[in-house]
Amino acid sequence: MRFARRVLVPSEVREKVESLDLDDAGHGYDVFGAHRAGAALGHVITAGLYDHWFRVDSRGAERIPREGPVIIAANHSGTLPFDAMMLYADVLRNTSRLPRAIADRFVAGLPWVGLAFARAGVVGGSRRNMERLLERGELVLVHPEGVPGISKRFSERYQLQTWRVGHAELAIRFGAAVVPAAIVGAEEQMPQIARLPVRLFGAPFLPIAATPFPLPVRYRIRYGDPIRFDLPPFDLPSDAADDPDQVRAAAARVGHAVQRLIDDTLKDRAGIFR
Repeated sequence: MRFARRVLVPSEVREKVESLDLDDAGHGYDVFGAHRAGAALGHVITAGLYDHWFRVDSRGAERIPREGPVIIAANHSGTLPFDAMMLYADVLRNTSRLPRAIADRFVAGLPWVGLAFARAGVVGGSRRNMERLLERGELVLVHPEGVPGISKRFSERYQLQTWRVGHAELAIRFGAAVVPAAIVGAEEQMPQIARLPVRLFGAPFLPIAATPFPLPVRYRIRYGDPIRFDLPPFDLPSDAADDPDQVRAAAARVGHAVQRLIDDTLKDRAGIFR
């Protein structure tokens, strides 16, 4: 396995992941199972999709804070979560931080996939996990639409579904910066034609797409300016996280920022595949 890692992972990728700040207590794995070798393989596995299939056009990554607790909140779509994979790859490439993508709880139970994701830095979506990550000053990737976002109808593309508020509550409580992010392209990758009421490994349904594989759409990822609820003009104290009205207003601000990024990116794109 060690030999395979050396052969598969280019030296520049190994050097990059070796510099990642991973709280592993000296034994290689952190409390969530992340490992530098897993992050390196994650980089390699996503490279073909990122560079050649989806040809990701990324702008604004310099807006992501280089230290301290950060939540990147993005839209979600596409029947299968290739958008989350490309966002993870984009942050890993363009920052010196290990992105901790928050996955639905059923993901951890997927054979082989759950373990591979954990090694790359993916974390199960529980409140306590999010709290521990932010307490440690980590960078967290969330999709507040959740399953309704990834399963939206084609006629609803690029329209945010119910925007959950948990990310805003935790941002206020832990003084985390929230970076809005837009992903354009994923809505057209695998138009969904049906959902079967079949629950496998805890997934809420089995999606049926019009294509067996994602189409080679052009992905565009855009990052907005960080939002700090603990600084002017908001100046919210940490206990404002206990006020439902304040939390809903904060989450709505993030959602509006994401929707504006989506709309601006749609106006600028020349086509779905170019």
